[in-house]
Amino acid sequence: MVLVAGIDIGNESTEIALAKIEKNNVEFLASHLVPTTGIKGTTQNIKGIVKGINEISQKAKIEPGSIDVIRLNEAAPVIGDVAMETITETIVTESTMIGHDPSTPGGEGMAVGQTIFIDKLDLESNLEELEDNYIVLIPENYDFEDAAAIINKAIESGVAVEGAVVQKDDGVLIWNRLNKKIPIVDEVREIHKVPVDMLAAVEVGSQGSNIKQLCNPYGIATIFSLTPEETKQVVPVAKALIGNRSAVVIRTPKGGVETRVIPAGSMELKGENFDREIQLDAGAKKIMTEVNRVKPLKDVVGESGTNVGGMLDQIRSTMHDLSGVPLEEVKIKDILAVDTAVPQKVKGAVADQFYMENAVALAAMVRTSKLPMKDIADELYKEIGVKVELGGVEAEMAILGSLTTPGVSLPLAILDLGAGSTDAAYYLESKKEKPIIAEHVAGAGRMVTMLIDRELGLKNTDLAEKVKKYPAAKVETLFTIRLEDGTVKFFDDPLPGTLFSRVVVNTPEGFEEVPGAKSIEEVRNVRREAKKKVFEENTIRALEDVIPTGSVRDLNSVVLVGGSSLDFEIPQIITALLSEYGVVSGAANIRGYLGPRNAVATGLVMSFAMEQLEENDWRSLKWNNI
Repeated sequence: MVLVAGIDIGNESTEIALAKIEKNNVEFLASHLVPTTGIKGTTQNIKGIVKGINEISQKAKIEPGSIDVIRLNEAAPVIGDVAMETITETIVTESTMIGHDPSTPGGEGMAVGQTIFIDKLDLESNLEELEDNYIVLIPENYDFEDAAAIINKAIESGVAVEGAVVQKDDGVLIWNRLNKKIPIVDEVREIHKVPVDMLAAVEVGSQGSNIKQLCNPYGIATIFSLTPEETKQVVPVAKALIGNRSAVVIRTPKGGVETRVIPAGSMELKGENFDREIQLDAGAKKIMTEVNRVKPLKDVVGESGTNVGGMLDQIRSTMHDLSGVPLEEVKIKDILAVDTAVPQKVKGAVADQFYMENAVALAAMVRTSKLPMKDIADELYKEIGVKVELGGVEAEMAILGSLTTPGVSLPLAILDLGAGSTDAAYYLESKKEKPIIAEHVAGAGRMVTMLIDRELGLKNTDLAEKVKKYPAAKVETLFTIRLEDGTVKFFDDPLPGTLFSRVVVNTPEGFEEVPGAKSIEEVRNVRREAKKKVFEENTIRALEDVIPTGSVRDLNSVVLVGGSSLDFEIPQIITALLSEYGVVSGAANIRGYLGPRNAVATGLVMSFAMEQLEENDWRSLKWNNI
């Protein structure tokens, strides 16, 4: 009898299967999952592995030292980053133009006037001198009731107050108390940077509609009497305001605009037979066409001094630092490119406005030798005193684990949807010496999270991960939310006031705001498109690499395993995609109860058991769960 632990080191989690093996009988004692410590495939993983071994031993009621063999997967690190296509950074000096879009503006319509702080309206001696049309600026030290009272009094005295800009989120509260209804834009945090005595325009769209004038460069030109050259300079501001319900634009005659273009750069794709060079701004489709032409890739080199060159050099440097592999030996074996759009900040403004810029997102898989994994095995042996060996590549182990799914038979194709890579394997029903064909391609769940984070401008990967995992909703009142499917959910107790009119994600821990999101549809579309861009591309190219004929149509069925197979949308996206090829797909149920989890760890145990048999055939094994 041998006690074996199979350990699958993933990018996000480390999964363990513990089994007792006697001849051809495999009795699984327990399964467990812990977060991966450090980057996959480095000695930083040891801390998480030891934690997992101790916890699974407690589950199985054994001592960790009683384990005879630990089997590790051959972990291939994958690091993702974003390289931008032709980023134009627009710097607006002296607040030449300002655009803004708060979530709860007040009123509707267009107003044009000179900027003036509200304290100038609070002095009766000043009122007779105010003969222009005005946009009043209201800093946070003014209570909404006081602000409304001052504006009402000024209007009654004959001052033409046409609109307002508010520092706090009091726009609706002030508007409700005004005798003359004016458009109000609030949440302008840097209101003290707004220039006074300058011509400004405030626009608020009606309920359910967007602004029309200030998102149009020629609309801005009309309001401010701009020259053709000045009109060109305000294009970034107009782009930033497209789709917004409200905006404020202010002009100062001293201001100027300068632009700086950061080159995206080119990549040299080095294949076994020939090399190709491709510009990043050619777009993801052309990049992936060239990747497929030169494969198998030996390495990818970015142009020096460019965005992509810096990104690829950073990946190499990171792997060198963490694994100890010489820098010249760190090779990139695969890349995934997808087109995306990311918000770029218009610098020099006072309200954090952005405009959307095209970009290409890249995930890169680093080619590693067995040396880093051997280091893990050696260090782990020193730590716990148990024999540690490398058990095989992930995709091969995943397919062995998937064979424990009820109803599965050969020939079988699997997709292991992890955090950093999408792995495919195909098990031929034959007597070949190596019946399993496996391939790994860069890009999976972590890249989806990265795309969501960048496209929504969150700058918060933890929140982006929640947006990926859970549906969105809109808090319509303190007692109701509207879900993605249009249904309304009611609550007995009021929701936090800070969530009113906000888009949120519905997590098990409660509702969490998605800052800057304008609608449920925006969040849902970004989330689903990010998943499609990554997993549709990788599903086809990974399967084509492992099918002997190279055609997905020659498959009968595909089984999905891995953490991303637990996602509430990704399996359905892949099922819909493969149905176009006449292929049936579905999530695995490892050992009849674990779902798509633990496939590689279970496969590591099964492969050890197979190696103890003369025929080395999985069909000779008998397994069960305690």
